[in-house]
Amino acid sequence: EHVRVWGGMFEVVYHGSFSDIKMQPEEVSEVLRLSITDIRRIAKEDPNDWMPDGIHAINLYLQHRKDTAVKGRRLLKGYSGHLERYRIRPKPQVIFFDCDDCLYFDGWQVANKLTAKIEEWCTSKKNLPKGEAYQLYKKHGTALKGLLAEGHIDCEKEIDEYLRDVHDLPIHEHLKIDNELRDMILKIDPSIPKYIFTASVRDHAERCLRALGIEDLFVDIIDVKSCNLATKHSTESFEAAMKIAGVDDPESCIFLDDSRTNIEAARSVGWRSFLVGRIGRDCGAPITSEHAEHEINRIHDVPTVLPELFEHDSS
Repeated sequence: EHVRVWGGMFEVVYHGSFSDIKMQPEEVSEVLRLSITDIRRIAKEDPNDWMPDGIHAINLYLQHRKDTAVKGRRLLKGYSGHLERYRIRPKPQVIFFDCDDCLYFDGWQVANKLTAKIEEWCTSKKNLPKGEAYQLYKKHGTALKGLLAEGHIDCEKEIDEYLRDVHDLPIHEHLKIDNELRDMILKIDPSIPKYIFTASVRDHAERCLRALGIEDLFVDIIDVKSCNLATKHSTESFEAAMKIAGVDDPESCIFLDDSRTNIEAARSVGWRSFLVGRIGRDCGAPITSEHAEHEINRIHDVPTVLPELFEHDSS
């Protein structure tokens, strides 16, 4: 009634001549010498010539080989531990890039100016004591969420005014064209959509992208207003980002961000999260995150921790 086939797949390193290999006729009817590239190409051209479980085994083997080759990968549950429970990951359907201090790093100059603008707005427009804006940020995830939660802002017009005023910076004076970054992004599999996912506003992100020379490389910008003002400290913002990008499988989402808190929140919903930058802004000391699949010093290092994004058919 049911046909069941058991088999095994073995990796063997052999340095001799192929003609010297002796086969048992009663065990082996045919030997094919094919590269992995050949197998994938032929299987794609005529899938009926291949057993689905054989192709699955090859893909599983290749994924595991990459996982072990990229030293330090912290895999989501189900991809580490007992090999018998190891399974195929879904192909990435979308990549979310944070903007500030992720796509660029300027020693937090822009970040410090944004912080100063927020402080100035809160003290001059709301008569809050000096330092209160930062306390609101620490308590609520962003100063804006704090202003709303504690009743300092109560209308859409004032929200828009705040967002416009605190992001009004001459970005072109701080950032410059980054051809290395542009080349790296262009080498990513073009079938995977790329989005900016930022806690700032669209206008600010657009200015940053133009200054870096990469404004044409992203499908869209998901900003704080797109997420109904939810911060990346909460799962709500990640659910909103997935809805905008049109994906429903969190494991198919790649996320690059410089905030450990954001990385932890993304991991909690099942995103594959990567910490960009290993020095903390507040402490000035090395930082790490147990919730990040991997950590890199700068965005340009993505190929070292996600080589599979750059292995695609460019024909």
